[in-house]
Amino acid sequence: MFRISQYMQEIANPTPLGPSRKPPGPVVIWNLIRRCNLTCKHCYSISADKDFAGELTTSEVFSVMDDLKQFRVPVLILSGGEPLLRPDIFEIAKRAKQQGFYVGLSSNGTLITRENIDRIAEVDFNYVGISLDGIRETHDRFRRMEGAFEKSLEGMRLCRELGLKIGARFTMTQENAHDLPALLRLVEDEGIDRFYFSHLNYAGRGNKNRKTDARHQLTRDAMDLLFDTCWDYQQRGLHKEFTTGNNDADGVYFLFWVRRRFPELADHIAAKLAQWGGNSSGVNVANIDNLGNVHPDTMWWHHNLGNVRERRFSEIWQDRSDPLMDGLKRHPRSVGGRCGECRYFAICNGNTRVRAQQLTGDPWQEDPGCYLHDDEIGASGAVARIEVTPWIRVQRSA
Repeated sequence: MFRISQYMQEIANPTPLGPSRKPPGPVVIWNLIRRCNLTCKHCYSISADKDFAGELTTSEVFSVMDDLKQFRVPVLILSGGEPLLRPDIFEIAKRAKQQGFYVGLSSNGTLITRENIDRIAEVDFNYVGISLDGIRETHDRFRRMEGAFEKSLEGMRLCRELGLKIGARFTMTQENAHDLPALLRLVEDEGIDRFYFSHLNYAGRGNKNRKTDARHQLTRDAMDLLFDTCWDYQQRGLHKEFTTGNNDADGVYFLFWVRRRFPELADHIAAKLAQWGGNSSGVNVANIDNLGNVHPDTMWWHHNLGNVRERRFSEIWQDRSDPLMDGLKRHPRSVGGRCGECRYFAICNGNTRVRAQQLTGDPWQEDPGCYLHDDEIGASGAVARIEVTPWIRVQRSA
């Protein structure tokens, strides 16, 4: 995840670099249920409105949660499917809060109603994220439900009225990119606290729909709009969080934006970005699916690392006998193609590996979703590669 707002604050008020801080454990995105009342086009879990056999029981969830706490996992994102369809969701969420986790609810928003909003507020989720694929007609078409947009928006409003932090999540493709400006206006008009821009990743239905992935110039235009909007909010004192996900090239492209707008801060921002370090799937981000299978992140459901019914999550996560897990935990990672030649590898860490795996069968090939040009990243083989570290910039032969 790339936190745009954090770096905008760094432009407005630069801070000393300081030591690199590593989280105590991975953020765990937990798909507690696969059932969903929608059948969205880009669903990575290929959910449907039916029960799926073999899902973890309440007691099994609690047992896993105890291990996660002992393993110092700081954040649990309770997801699905649609997590509000799980009968014990409030029991699970309350226990997670009592144990001191930062607890997020990842919902499509259509089932947040006046009938259950008090129970949602009682849990006091740290964050409620709701997916929006565009404005009205676009959203309803993507969600395959007429009226879904209004239901989701109403769910956001109910959460906001009771003081819950709310966010909108948007996955961009060529079919909905035109709605991005209107969504950003909605964020301001509706008092939405956070906007999460997700690039399409090739997993689940997202893999089946990858032909509609946004073209690279369209992606660059969208990122420029996000950066400009976030900087405008920073200047106006509007405290909103802008983040992106599933394409760590965003950090490098942001550096290009800084060079155009604030060239005197470019070296400082480059060092901060290198300290961030880009993609952390398999390291600082983890996923547990509805059956208890553990994955490097939510886009790797086709690759199981182990099951929490058979081994503790903490044991699975530290086990590097799996070649994919070992490769993800290597620093630096060994990748090929443009990614291997890129002079900004220290910033993005080779980007997401699942797109390369889905298209080539090899997770260590170049990421086809990188929208940076060869001449920008020095991918010709003749341009020296620059390694930006938090302390020094070193130039060496490619």
